[in-house]
Amino acid sequence: MIEIDANFQKKLGEEKLFQYFMNIQGELYRNMNGRKTLRFFIGGEGFFIKQHFGIGWKEVFKNLSQLKLPVIGAKTEYNAINYLHTLGLDTMDIVGFSQKGINPAALKSFLITKELDNTTSLEDYCASWPEQAPPFREKQLLLKKVAGIVKKMHENGLNHRDLYICHFLLRKNNKEADKDSRLFLIDLHKAQIRDSVPERWLIKDLSALCFSAMHIGLTKRDFLRFVKIYRGQSLRNILDIDAEFWNKVERKAGVLDAMPESKKKT
Repeated sequence: MIEIDANFQKKLGEEKLFQYFMNIQGELYRNMNGRKTLRFFIGGEGFFIKQHFGIGWKEVFKNLSQLKLPVIGAKTEYNAINYLHTLGLDTMDIVGFSQKGINPAALKSFLITKELDNTTSLEDYCASWPEQAPPFREKQLLLKKVAGIVKKMHENGLNHRDLYICHFLLRKNNKEADKDSRLFLIDLHKAQIRDSVPERWLIKDLSALCFSAMHIGLTKRDFLRFVKIYRGQSLRNILDIDAEFWNKVERKAGVLDAMPESKKKT
C-alpha cells in the first residue's frame, strides 16, 4: 500500500507504483548504509525523498553489537514526524510513504516530504556569531525556542539521536529571528518513541546539542538559561537536585568535541 497526499497526487497526474518512487531521479544529498536522500521537483515545487533499499544482516548485527538500533526503513521517521505534529511542533510535512517486505535486513521503503523552503539551519545561521555577536534579544529568543522544542519532545517520550543544531531549520519573517519565526526539527530517521525517555538517551540528545553549539559564541550563562527553560525550574533547584545529570551532559559534549571529525556525527 502507498500513502500519497491528495495534493501531491494531483501534481503526479496519475497513480504511480512503488518502484516509480524507488527509481525517481533528483539531486543526491546523501547515499549511505542502504539509503539515499534526493531532492526533486514536480510542478515547480521541491520535495525530498528518502529511499531505503535494505541494509543487510551484516549492518544490522554491526549496529546491535555497538548497542545502536539500526535504521532499517522509513517507518521510524514517518512515525516521528506524525508524532511531532500531534505535539504541535514544527517539522516536515509528509506527502508520500510506503514500505515493502517483512525481513528487517531487506525492507524497502520511501518517505517523501515537502521541501522546507526559505529556511536556513541554525548551524549556518549562527556561524558568524563568534565574530559578530547577534542582538541579545535574538540570541535569547532562539535559545528559548530550541529549549522549548527539546523539552516538549523529551517530556512526551521522543528522543532524536542526532540532535545537532544543523537539524533545526529557521524560517524568519524579518531580517532577524523574532517570536513569530518558525523553527523546524528535521532528520528524524533514528528517533525513538516511548512512554518516557531513559536518562541515557536524554544525555545523548542534550550532549549532542551542547557539542554542536560549543563554538558559536554561547556563554556559560546561555547554557544555564537553556537548562532553566528545559527543566522549567529555578536554577537553585536544578543545581541542588540535578547537577550530576548536567555534569554528565557537559562531559559527554566535551568527549564529542575531542573526537576526530569523521566520528562526531554517527
